[in-house]
Amino acid sequence: MSEFMTLGSRLRADIARRPLLPFIGVFDAYSSSITTRYFDTLFLSGFSFAASYYGLPDEGYITWTDLAACTDRIRAVAPQAHLLVDMDDGYGDPGVAAHAAATLEESGASGIVLEDQLRPKKCGHLDGKQVMDLEGYLQKLGRVLETRQDLVVVARTDASDPDERLRRARAFDQTACDAILVDGLGDSDFLRVLRREVKKPLVFNQIAGGKSPPRSWTELRDAGVSIVIHSTPCLFAAHQAMNAELQALQSEDGWFPPPVPPRVGLGDVTAHLAENLAARHARGLPRR
Repeated sequence: MSEFMTLGSRLRADIARRPLLPFIGVFDAYSSSITTRYFDTLFLSGFSFAASYYGLPDEGYITWTDLAACTDRIRAVAPQAHLLVDMDDGYGDPGVAAHAAATLEESGASGIVLEDQLRPKKCGHLDGKQVMDLEGYLQKLGRVLETRQDLVVVARTDASDPDERLRRARAFDQTACDAILVDGLGDSDFLRVLRREVKKPLVFNQIAGGKSPPRSWTELRDAGVSIVIHSTPCLFAAHQAMNAELQALQSEDGWFPPPVPPRVGLGDVTAHLAENLAARHARGLPRR
C-alpha cells in the first residue's frame, strides 16, 4: 500500500482488504501509544473521552474543539494508525456538523462516526435515547459527506425499534457513507438481517456490561461484520488498575512493591515516553 495515500484512503482500503478490523477505544495520547503496541486501529471513544477529559458521563458535554485537539495529540504519537473518532451528533446543525468533521479530518482523523440521536444524548448502550427524524439526520449526514476530503464516514443509528433500525440502515445505504452502525444491539442475530438488506460494510460496537452480548471476532466476521469497535477497554482497565494500586498503597502503609514484571516503574514509562517523542518527530507521515 502506498505511503502517500491519505489517512481516509488507507482506512478505506483496509476495510475492503482485511476480513475484520477491530478498533480499540482510547481516550488520550498515552492510552493510544500503549494500544499501538498491539493494534493499528484506534477509536477515540466519546464515552471514554468524556470520562477522562471532563470526568462526566457521555451525555453531550464534549465540545468538538476539545475532541479535535485530542485527535491531533493522538495522531502525533500514532502517525501510522487508523484513527476513527466518535463525533456524537455533530454538535449542532448540519453546517456545524460539517465544519466539525472537516476540523477532525484536518486534525488527523481517518474516519468519524455520526449518530442520529437527539439531545440530551446518551451512551448508545444505555436506555432513554431519542432519535431525530430520518430526513433531518440525512440532511446532516449529507452535509458532512459533501464537506469531507477523504474522511471515512460511519452512519450510526440509535433507534431501538427493529423495523425503524432497518428502515434507517436502508436509507444510510443509499448515501455515500462508508459503513453503517446500528448501536446497542441486544440481539446480534439482527446483524444477519442487516447483512442481507444493505450492501455497505457493517460496524458492531461492544462495551463491557453494555447491551450487546459478547461476540468473538470470528462470530462477528461470520455474521458479515467488517468493523468491530471496543469502545472502553482502556478506560475500564485504567479504572480497575488505579483502584487496585491505590487500595494497596493505602493498606500497605505507603509501601510500593518493586517494579518487576508485570508491574512498571520509572524506567519503563520513561522509555515509552521517549518512543512517543520520537514518533512526534517522525518524517514521511501519510498525507492528510
